[in-house]
Amino acid sequence: MCSNVYFRVTVSVLVSCMCVALWSRVDTDVTEKVMFRPRGKIARAIYLKQESDRRLERIDKSKWYILKNKELLQDDIASLFVQMEMDTDTENFLENCSEKSDWIFTQLWHSLVELCLTFFLTRTSINGLLGRGSMFVFSTEHFKKLLNITSDAKFGSLLDIGAGDGATTERMAPFFEQVSATEISPPMRWALAKKQFRVLELTDWAGHKFDVVTCLNVLDRCDSPLSLLEQMKRALNPGGVLIIALVLPYIPYVETSKSFAPSERLPLEGDTAEEQINGFAAFLSSLDLKIWRWTKMPYISEGDIEQAYYWLDDYIFLIAPTS
Repeated sequence: MCSNVYFRVTVSVLVSCMCVALWSRVDTDVTEKVMFRPRGKIARAIYLKQESDRRLERIDKSKWYILKNKELLQDDIASLFVQMEMDTDTENFLENCSEKSDWIFTQLWHSLVELCLTFFLTRTSINGLLGRGSMFVFSTEHFKKLLNITSDAKFGSLLDIGAGDGATTERMAPFFEQVSATEISPPMRWALAKKQFRVLELTDWAGHKFDVVTCLNVLDRCDSPLSLLEQMKRALNPGGVLIIALVLPYIPYVETSKSFAPSERLPLEGDTAEEQINGFAAFLSSLDLKIWRWTKMPYISEGDIEQAYYWLDDYIFLIAPTS
């Protein structure tokens, strides 16, 4: 522990010295105002990172959980909204992102590796190989609140579709007897197996039944979201539920497609998230599915040398068959 701290302090001192060495001369005008002009790519990267950190500190993060246009929601849908707020797990994730982003030489190495591998691998797979880019959808307490879990009793089985590195899967796992996951990226599959999750083949999971099926920020990133929804519904045990997270407004992007466009699109109309939520509820109804509860959360990603973390407006729905 002490050696780790000593190493971090030493690196910080070296980086600071490098910044001083690379700054340009200080010009003082008649008003005694000091202007710093960084020279060199490393110095500029550090300078821009510091500016980015200051911007992030000024953000009112409580707004991440607030609906912007609640008046556009249909009354029956608005009544199902569950208000969330920042909790300790989320704060810890943000702090960890900031800490990793400050590892300047590690970040530079990651950027170089990504530049070399981007011709052969998807960004998801590159992140898996580098052990970076972890995503935060919700905390354990957020999950409990969304599902209204009030006892220590466990659900039987969970399937997490497109589980990535398994970070969110780990937060849900304590509430289930058995946890399975799917993932298309080989490095992410290795990460899931390392965490002792049962990793199912993409063609196999539809033959199994589960009490809860989660699909977190996958529908807007897969080629056939309509077909996937039908498969998920068929994979539910009687009394089972779906948990779907979707970034809105809806902008589909398929990483493995040459055109980056899906062959199927969700029928979501409107310019705002709230209008599209109305449409999503209507679409689910046509599939004999119903929203029981839903919430808004930030979908947070570990950052890079330019910014400590990134986020999108994420909407998470607890859905069950109507029959």
